Amino acid sequence: MLHSEASSLMFSSSQEEHCAPSKDPVKYGELVVLGYNGSLPNGDRGRRKSRFALYRRTKANGVKPSTVHILNTPQASKAVNCKGQHSISYTLSRNHTVVVEYCHDKDTDMFQIGRSTESPIDFVVTDTVAGGQEGEETPITQSTISRFACRVVCERVPPFTARIYAAGFDSSKNIFLGEKAAKWKNPDGHMDGLTTNGVLVMHPKGGFTEESKPGVWREISVCGDVYTLRETRSAQTPGKLVEHESNILQDGSLVDLCGATLLWRTAEGLFHTPTQKHLEALRQEINAGRPQCPVGLNTLAFPSMQRSRALSSLEEKQPWVYLSCGHVHGYHNWGHRSEQDANALRECPMCRVVGPYVPLWLGCEPAFYVDTGAPTHAFVPCGHVCSEKSVKYWAEIPLPHGTHAFHAACPFCATQLGLTKGFAKLIFQGPVD
Repeated sequence: MLHSEASSLMFSSSQEEHCAPSKDPVKYGELVVLGYNGSLPNGDRGRRKSRFALYRRTKANGVKPSTVHILNTPQASKAVNCKGQHSISYTLSRNHTVVVEYCHDKDTDMFQIGRSTESPIDFVVTDTVAGGQEGEETPITQSTISRFACRVVCERVPPFTARIYAAGFDSSKNIFLGEKAAKWKNPDGHMDGLTTNGVLVMHPKGGFTEESKPGVWREISVCGDVYTLRETRSAQTPGKLVEHESNILQDGSLVDLCGATLLWRTAEGLFHTPTQKHLEALRQEINAGRPQCPVGLNTLAFPSMQRSRALSSLEEKQPWVYLSCGHVHGYHNWGHRSEQDANALRECPMCRVVGPYVPLWLGCEPAFYVDTGAPTHAFVPCGHVCSEKSVKYWAEIPLPHGTHAFHAACPFCATQLGLTKGFAKLIFQGPVD
C-alpha cells in the first residue's frame, strides 16, 4: 500500500482534522469502540465518537510519580490536593491517607478516556447498546462506565510505546481511591489500587491477524500492574499479580470499561487494514456481479456504505439471508413458520432449511477487519457482512458482558453471536441470463 493512500486510512479528512494538532503529526494509534459500524448512529460529535486517533501532542502532557505524603488528617490531604499538581489519593481510613504527587514528564503524552464530558477527558465513551442503537435513544438507567475510567500514556519517541492505566485524573488533577476501593501497599512500598468496576485488558496472541488467537482477560491497576480477574467485577479483593505480563498495548488489544469495549489499533497495524475506498470497491464488485433472488429473480444490491453505517430503512434491492443455510434472497413473504415474529422462523425455498431470515448489512468499520478479503460471510444473528477471516476471528473472542459473563459478539453492532453458530457463509445466485 502506498504511504499516501495508507495515511488517508479509512477516515474522511473532515473527521481527522479535529484530532490532528499539526500538519504532519506522529500517530500513536487509534481506539475504536466495539458495537458501531464506522460512526455513532446519530453521527460523531466532538469528543463523543466511535473512534479516537491519538497523535503526538505539540507539548508533552505526561506525568510521573514523584513525592509521597502520608497524612493523618483530612485537612492535610486537602492542602496537598490544592497544590495544583496531579496526585493520587489512597484513603486507608478516615484519618489515614497516602497521597502520591505526580510531576510533569517531558517524555510522554497522556490521553484520558471516560464517561465524563469534563475537559480532562479526551475521548468520551458511553454504554454500548447491543444492536447498534444509540445510548441516548435507549437511555441507560445507570451507567457502569467510570466518569474518569482510564488513561493511555504514549512515549513520544520511537517505538512510541503505549501503556494503559486504570482511572483518570479529574478536573482537580486528582484520582481518589476512597475507603471502599480495593487498594494495597506493594512489597517495594508503593501504593496501588483498582477502580470500582475495573479496567480489563486482553492482548491477542499473535497480534491482530487472521492467525491470532484470543489471549486471557486481565485487570489493570491504577499504577499499571497486571492482575488476574477479581471473583466478581467490583469485589474488594484484587486478583493475583501476574508478573510476566505488562500494560503495554499491542495491535488488537481490547480494553473493557464495563459498559463499552475498545479496540486498540497501532498506526503500523492500521496500514494493513482495508481503506474505505477498498471496502467500497468490494461492495461495487459484489453488486456488479448482479446477484439475484432465486424466488423473485430480481437483482440484489448492497446499500451504500453511508446507509449501512446508519442502519437506515431497508432498500428494495437489499439482500436478505437465511442464516441456517446461507442462501441469499431478496425480501419475500414465502415460507413463514412462526406466528409471533414473521422472520424468526422461515423456510428457505432453495433447501427447505428453517431458521432466521435477516437483512444483510456491510461491515463499514475497517479497523475490525483482520485482512482485506471479500465480504463473503455474515455474523449470526445480526447479518453484518465482512471477510471470512474477520468473522472467524471475532467469533472466537470472548467479550465481557455485564459484571461477570463473557460471550462473542459482532464488532459492528455488539449483538451476542449464536452459541452454536456465530457466522454463516453466504451463497449468492448469479444472474440467470
